[in-house]
Amino acid sequence: MKEYNKLVRDRIPEIIAAKGGESETHIATDEEYRQKAIEKLQEELAEFLESKDPEELADLLEITYAVAESLGVSKDELEAMRLKKANERGGFAKRVILERS
Repeated sequence: MKEYNKLVRDRIPEIIAAKGGESETHIATDEEYRQKAIEKLQEELAEFLESKDPEELADLLEITYAVAESLGVSKDELEAMRLKKANERGGFAKRVILERS
């Protein structure tokens, strides 16, 4: 078996089994989960930066929600934080590039 030691989506062991494979898993402690979720966030970001595939953005969003939850922040609270910052500082729709300040 290949070693992974990383956080995977909940149905991955089931999908591996359906294809005739075997896997070994364990349920992470809160601390391990938070660390592995942050590592997964970095992994998904690297995959997006390499591929520019919108599917990777969906993965980034999913793991971002998971990291937030591990920090005690709900999806709704995270969205409220995003909206507050957007209202106070704007978004990125105008494509402003700051050259000097």
